[in-house]
Amino acid sequence: MPQHDKKSPNSDSAPKEAMQGLSLELAMVDDPMCALELARDYRGDTTVHLKDGTTISGFVFDVRAEQGVHPELRMDLPGEDERLSITSDRIERIDLDGRDMAAGKTWENWVRRYAEKRLAGEVASIESAPLD
Repeated sequence: MPQHDKKSPNSDSAPKEAMQGLSLELAMVDDPMCALELARDYRGDTTVHLKDGTTISGFVFDVRAEQGVHPELRMDLPGEDERLSITSDRIERIDLDGRDMAAGKTWENWVRRYAEKRLAGEVASIESAPLD
């Protein structure tokens, strides 16, 4: 599977990282693959608006690209066992609108909290914080 450089979806002023609230119009980007990769890199749910008017919300976990074929966005949908694949030629817009579940949860923050607990005499462990 070919690796792609993390490029801007449009120009030097366009976003280079996935952030909550970002909306990606596929018709407005130079390279749709870059827009799909931003959606994949986002750590929250996305809403995909198809050209036929359908709206799909879920978690983008993969992007597949084969030479000569439209790239494919792969999603997990809430409450569904099967995964959904959508080719880029069917997508009008992608909204990164779900909560970024990893925002503010860097390794450095975890180490700082761990050290603070240890210094305070509290039990410090490797369990993660609850998501909600």
